[in-house]
Amino acid sequence: MPGRGGRRRRRRRATGAAVAAVLVVGAGATAGVVVFLDRLDTPSVQRCAAELDGTSWYLTPVQADNAALIVGTAVQRGLPGRAATIGLATALQESRLVNIDYGDRDSVGLFQQRPSQGWGTVDEIMDPVYSTGKFYDGLVEIDGYEDLEVTVAAQAVQRSAFPEAYAQHETRSRAWASALTGHSPGAITCDLPPTDEDDAPSGAAAEALLTERAARDLGLPAEALRSDTSDAGARTVVVDATAVPLDGELATWAVAHWAVATASATGAQEVAAGERTWTRERGEWTVMDDDDRRPDGQVTIVLS
Repeated sequence: MPGRGGRRRRRRRATGAAVAAVLVVGAGATAGVVVFLDRLDTPSVQRCAAELDGTSWYLTPVQADNAALIVGTAVQRGLPGRAATIGLATALQESRLVNIDYGDRDSVGLFQQRPSQGWGTVDEIMDPVYSTGKFYDGLVEIDGYEDLEVTVAAQAVQRSAFPEAYAQHETRSRAWASALTGHSPGAITCDLPPTDEDDAPSGAAAEALLTERAARDLGLPAEALRSDTSDAGARTVVVDATAVPLDGELATWAVAHWAVATASATGAQEVAAGERTWTRERGEWTVMDDDDRRPDGQVTIVLS
């Protein structure tokens, strides 16, 4: 395993240089950056994937982190997976699922909402929790939105000048919404660098951030997370997934997939649910020994 890890680190550094070169060449040319972002199906230093029907749909770690919030908000509100799909498709088209502070005219944020159109102040809209909530506030007012095409439902909320553009993101959004609502165990993976190579928090700071984010994204109360330090000194958080308003295994895998999708921000090293575990080192889910299997409704997250 050490040899394989070394190869992974060298590949990350080499690919990182290639990415930097692409960005330098494209400096000052927005189209160049757009093309780069569109090519997320090529090998990359850092990326996350949601698998649907044998196809992997990629996002950057920042996009995956925002996707976890958008879908988690739908789960908290008891909205169907279709609402999450519409939310993701809208944010992908409007901001590429990145919380940007600029846009057409006075548009800002994940959903490019406009203060002049009554969405709120700039500061409010730049809060992704606020902007996501406002989007769903509008969506649930649309009669029969669950049965509408994504373009129609999104346009009814957003009033975009290019309503048909939402359609191109539907399948990617459906893959992520399905996985983040607990369907298809092991569907979300992330390829991330070791935490000592990024700005991820560690120790008590990592645990505090994880607790804060679990409450923000999934509505999990603090008592649903229990700290457990192993003999080896690893800081581990055991999550009671039954606190999420989903049934059975869906709740377990909604939390597990959320933990992987947000690992770049929280510094999570390992996520375990049922008989599977994801680690930063491998970047994929593997089957554990029977003795290590997690109880139903429990997700274990090892932090840096």
